[in-house]
Amino acid sequence: MGIDLPLIWAIIILFAVMMYVIMDGFDLGIGILFPFFPAKEDRDTMMNTVAPVWDGNETWLVLGGAGLLAAFPLAYGVVLSALYLPIILMLVGLVFRGVAFEFRFKASDARRHWWDKAFICGSILATFFQGVTLGAYIGGLRVVDGVYAGQPFDWLKPFSLFTGFALLGAYALLGSTWLVMKTEGELLGRARAVAIGSAWAVLAAIVAISIWTPLLGANIARRWFSVPNIFYFAPVPLLVLLFLAMLIRTVRRDAHAAPFVCALGLVFLGYTGLGISVWPNVIPPGVSIWDAAAPPQSMGFALVGALLIVPIILMYTAWGYYVFRGKVRQGEGYH
Repeated sequence: MGIDLPLIWAIIILFAVMMYVIMDGFDLGIGILFPFFPAKEDRDTMMNTVAPVWDGNETWLVLGGAGLLAAFPLAYGVVLSALYLPIILMLVGLVFRGVAFEFRFKASDARRHWWDKAFICGSILATFFQGVTLGAYIGGLRVVDGVYAGQPFDWLKPFSLFTGFALLGAYALLGSTWLVMKTEGELLGRARAVAIGSAWAVLAAIVAISIWTPLLGANIARRWFSVPNIFYFAPVPLLVLLFLAMLIRTVRRDAHAAPFVCALGLVFLGYTGLGISVWPNVIPPGVSIWDAAAPPQSMGFALVGALLIVPIILMYTAWGYYVFRGKVRQGEGYH
């Protein structure tokens, strides 16, 4: 029995995208939450909590994109052709966010507010169009003879716009619980209040998407509600409720790390639910990972590099978070 290279690569890409959503999600969430924390000192502290790690978090996005090109070039071509505009707008947001992150600390007091606005707009733009891209992808892409056959604005649909707003809520939840873990004093108290509000917003979004997604196609509905799948997947919504209850309880009991862990659990469950809806298609609704796979020789060659680089990324990421563990106090920074 041979090695299923498309399956291995699908797992690697799914893992990379999940790591990106989790790790870049909370620092994008910091930018989304900036309007709730207008004081300069609070904003300085918020940015200092992510300053040592935010660059490395985006490594996972690069790995996911490069893996898609190496392992599933058909999917890479179709997805970029179909979602070119939202992906470009997402990248523009990431550029604005990254530039504002560095220049804000060097700007004068009179000009700093411009970089704050750029940081907010870049974070919101990048997050929203990540969600739009995800929603358009889940909704399905029209492929004829291995080429995208839809229109340039087919991604502009109510479901994809809703997932864009839903991801704003999810990243705000990650950002607020990250602040609960990393800050103290009045900033910590306000972060707790924002975290509870964000948690309820995320629950509402999960419920809406859970109802809406099966309506996008009969194949998705069958995946969730056919027997015995309905029994296999029933724990997912139950775990969502469990993690939400734990998150709110730990926030109200003045826990520090536990709310962030619960937020990660909620986001992971949402990611898992969307994955269940499309699996094993790499181009929904009908192109599987095996249909879109590159030649075995290409996948095997690229896999050697991936198996070397992924552990290295994990090690330096873990080391960076370990070195900069603990609370960040007002006035402390890395710039």
